[in-house]
Amino acid sequence: MKSSRSTLTWTLIVIVGFLTVSPVLMLAFGSFSEGLSAFGHFTLAKYVAAYTDPALLGVIVNTVVFVLGSTIVATGLALFLAYLNTRTDIPFKFLFGVLAIVPMMIPHLLFSVSWGLLLNPSNGLINSALQQAFSLQGAPFDIYTLHGMILVEGLLNMPIAYLIIAPAMASFDVSLEESSRVFGAGTWRTLLRVTLPVLRPAILAAFVLGVVRSLASYAVPRVLGTPGRVEVLATYLYEMIATGYSPDYGKAAALGMSALATSIVLIWAYRRLTAESGRFVTISSRGWRPTVIELKRMRMPLFIAVALLSFVVIVLPVAVLLYTSFVPYSMVPGPEAFAQMSWRHWKEVIEDPTSLLALRNSLLLAVVGATLGVLLSLFVAYAIVKVRTRASGLLESLTYLSFSFPGIVIGVGFMWFFVQTPLYATLAALLIGYIATYLPYGVRPLASAFVQVHAHLEESSLVCGAGPMTTMRRIIVPLLVPGVVSAWILMATMFLRELTVSVVLSRPGSEVLAVQILGFADDGLWGKLSALGIIMIVISTALVLLATFAGARFKAAQGSAG
Repeated sequence: MKSSRSTLTWTLIVIVGFLTVSPVLMLAFGSFSEGLSAFGHFTLAKYVAAYTDPALLGVIVNTVVFVLGSTIVATGLALFLAYLNTRTDIPFKFLFGVLAIVPMMIPHLLFSVSWGLLLNPSNGLINSALQQAFSLQGAPFDIYTLHGMILVEGLLNMPIAYLIIAPAMASFDVSLEESSRVFGAGTWRTLLRVTLPVLRPAILAAFVLGVVRSLASYAVPRVLGTPGRVEVLATYLYEMIATGYSPDYGKAAALGMSALATSIVLIWAYRRLTAESGRFVTISSRGWRPTVIELKRMRMPLFIAVALLSFVVIVLPVAVLLYTSFVPYSMVPGPEAFAQMSWRHWKEVIEDPTSLLALRNSLLLAVVGATLGVLLSLFVAYAIVKVRTRASGLLESLTYLSFSFPGIVIGVGFMWFFVQTPLYATLAALLIGYIATYLPYGVRPLASAFVQVHAHLEESSLVCGAGPMTTMRRIIVPLLVPGVVSAWILMATMFLRELTVSVVLSRPGSEVLAVQILGFADDGLWGKLSALGIIMIVISTALVLLATFAGARFKAAQGSAG
């Protein structure tokens, strides 16, 4: 038994190590190489060229402002919403659950495009409506700025920050605040000296994760930054490998090493913060209940603010895409626009061979990739939770290493790897890249599920003569159905909408939906883009519903069989 577990763990270390370490090593080797065709001819010229580029300073400044600004917006909104949801009597609290989950189903690319359709300075729907209503000479808003990028990225990252902060806020013992007030401290002093210090690990964890996500962001800078000539690190790296007659992969790899090192340090800090959060637990008894603060006159105004935020983050992006897919060009909603609605853009997308190929490729990658990813995640989570050896600790570190991979950077690493193999420019390359990048999204829910399965069940099966694989298939897996379904849904939706790795590895014949939609955006084909985007959202929703239904049926069948 012990030897079989050891063999399984080391086998997984080899597989996961190949997926996560190989692109990093290739990125490092590539940064010292003269080019893709001259791999192994080592030189420092790429580092010199990358770090002496006069444009780099401006890119770094833009990146820092974008990353910190969007993270402050996301963390601030999440802290405000978590307080309202867990500590006050604000009505319709189900909105907070919707705000936390549904936006993650909307691809970042489509969310960015929707805001471009609303607030671009030439013909944005909101700008056009305001110009008509108030006879303005110019557009009042311009989303193609650093401020616009910060706003959109902050709204995108807000749900993740909320999911980290809300549980910590819910477990906060308000008697600490009450004691502070009894001793004469005011509201602001209590907030600064008691509430925020106790919640510090959760707030810092949300902030650090927001920084990592913003640093790796490509959709928002590409869709909103490129038209306004606002370059950040992600778009700067992409231009190195995608523009001009001779893409400089070595220079991109040299600069990417710094971004990768920064992300790894940030993820290490995030894991330390979340691991030490137990030191700040303030619930001490079973009878504890959080005190609900009455908002009184502010109850309805704050609810209206939350409802408006829900509309902006969830309803508006999808509504704009749906509306744009039916009108011939960008038009302010009204009788004239409604009279000209048609299915023309939908027909063009359905009849477009490249769009259909991208749709088939994305569906194949989502279904096959998520299935293979969950299968690998199942064994990895088992080794991490149940084996508990130094080897399993190494496996866990390798698994979560990909959390720190900025998509563009690791895409360049995979490019260096695959160009030396027959996998280059194939769907198999995309499949491997997807699984390597998003493996933690499968392992995390399954590891949580394994924690709930008592070791006695497995031991009883082994005592009765069942082998390890039979025990896994007949005993453990049926008990993990909710975790398996969650992991599959998460990975399938991630694969379906994946952009950052795809934009580097995708080639003619291996197009995917996100790359095709980005191509429509570059060409200004907003109607076709919107139609294909709605199709992507519908497919994502259908995959979620099908997987949930299948999981429920499987669980019911197991229950009736038992």
